[in-house]
Amino acid sequence: MDNSVFNTPAPKALDLLLSRRSGSAKAMTDPGPSPPELDAILKAAARVPDHGKLFPWRFILFEGDARARAGQLLVDALATTEKMTDERTASESVRLLRAPVVVAVVSRVREAIPIPEWEQILSAGAVCQNMLIAAHALGYVANWLTEWYAYHPAVKEGLGLKPGERIAGFVYIGTSAVSLEERIRPDLEKILTRF
Repeated sequence: MDNSVFNTPAPKALDLLLSRRSGSAKAMTDPGPSPPELDAILKAAARVPDHGKLFPWRFILFEGDARARAGQLLVDALATTEKMTDERTASESVRLLRAPVVVAVVSRVREAIPIPEWEQILSAGAVCQNMLIAAHALGYVANWLTEWYAYHPAVKEGLGLKPGERIAGFVYIGTSAVSLEERIRPDLEKILTRF
């Protein structure tokens, strides 16, 4: 019998999930994942529930100089809707430089098919979560953010989003420059109803 087709217990995976926490993008530094590590993170991110095998998401990778170019895109986009100060320009221009690697997860819902839109959107959210877990498994910190630029029409256009595509999140990945703090987690008894 081929055991590869059956789930194998992995109790350490539960420990990994119970220890995962986000690291502040503002407190990230080098090193970020190497190319093979990043490839593994993205492959893990793509192994999510996906009703209909639609792959209703895609990635945009920002690393190296691309992060600064993306910062200029943010400045230019914001300038279309508000008056920019020198301070705001400086802040936005380095936004994606906070981490060595940033991955935008683009949700792309397919309409006129029997798979509900909500399930396709949830699949993109699962991609972001898998990315956080995979980064944690490799010893990095990650933070899933949207912020204003995930919704700004000029940013979406500048990133080449097509009609109907939305940004599910920007996942920042790097090494934390500060100790990670544990935050309050929900009391299971307060969020659990037994039917």
